[in-house]
Amino acid sequence: MYRKIYLKRGKEESLLRFHPWIFSGAIDSQDEGIEEGEKVNVFTSAGNFIAMGHYQKGTIAVRVLSFHDNQVEEGFWHEKIRSALEMRKAIGIADNPQNNTYRLVHGEGDGMPGLIVDCYGHTAVMQAHSVGMHKDRHHVARALVDVMDGAINNVFYKSETTLPFIKGDGQENGFLYGGDESDVALENGLRFHVDWLHGQKTGFFVDQRENRVLLEKYSQNRNVLNMCCYTGGFSFYALRGGAALVHSVDSSEKAIQLTNDNVALNFPHDPRHQAFCDDAFKFLDKAERIYDLIILDPPAFAKHRGALHNALKGYTRLNGKAFEMIKKGGVIFTFSCSQVVTKDMFRNAVFTAAAQAKRKVRILHQLHQPADHPINIFHPEGEYLKGLVLYVE
Repeated sequence: MYRKIYLKRGKEESLLRFHPWIFSGAIDSQDEGIEEGEKVNVFTSAGNFIAMGHYQKGTIAVRVLSFHDNQVEEGFWHEKIRSALEMRKAIGIADNPQNNTYRLVHGEGDGMPGLIVDCYGHTAVMQAHSVGMHKDRHHVARALVDVMDGAINNVFYKSETTLPFIKGDGQENGFLYGGDESDVALENGLRFHVDWLHGQKTGFFVDQRENRVLLEKYSQNRNVLNMCCYTGGFSFYALRGGAALVHSVDSSEKAIQLTNDNVALNFPHDPRHQAFCDDAFKFLDKAERIYDLIILDPPAFAKHRGALHNALKGYTRLNGKAFEMIKKGGVIFTFSCSQVVTKDMFRNAVFTAAAQAKRKVRILHQLHQPADHPINIFHPEGEYLKGLVLYVE
């Protein structure tokens, strides 16, 4: 039996609506000695069972794994991962010969709060965002290999930067299963290297796949600037779309090297592409006004609410620079991946930038995360990626 937590009176309302988080302020009492990452049963003030999940210190005290009174055994993880895989097959993203790159597990969106699994060919990169998922990593990895039934030969664990330090508990990055270090994956027929060890997230921004496809359609004969390019995903889609030139910019030398490597995989010795290691604002200050398609996909400006004000100012400033220097009739793809920045906040920041730059702007598309990054209907906080495609006169 798991140890018990009791809620304050009335604090079960969100759980009755199947929200998967229990905040520390909702807890009335709990058994002594509950350790971080331990599984707990949660009861209402009247003593009725309501949820089971991982306990963690902090604002979010329990991440719910189930609203049923059951024990977490091997079959539990098998069923969770099988359900996630069936959904990816239903939307045509798994078992696609032109695309072996997709998100298999998206945290709360797949009923596994604190867990991310991205598939790159025969390798799954697993990332824990809660101590509970870290402690269960070996059980999850075994279930993952079993359910994938030969489609996954390697499970790489990458959680050093997503967890608080846990002394002596195997937090370092490394293979939990297999060990094949082949790092070339396929997305919509294009190849790219995945930096599992040192790269951001799981090594590639899987969530921009459909938005890269859209960008490709706008790239014909355009001069493209890919700001904060990371590993160059938008850049090599633009090249395939027939761009006249593509300039990729990132402040990380490692990212620029990966961008050049990825472009070379698909378009070796293509003179249309150049990459620059530079700060985004400094590059935009000195760049010539030659671009008519600009991508703004910066890392999260706000990872918590305390940084929200500065983040919105950052989005306004970055978009303002792009509005000032894009050619008449140009198109801007602009994004925010900060979860605490809502769609309305982001749109207002971009609109403010357009007004300050005195450019006439129209919205062509409103973008979001793809279907393999599902949003639990009871957990709207799971909607984190938002984007706009803008026509600038």
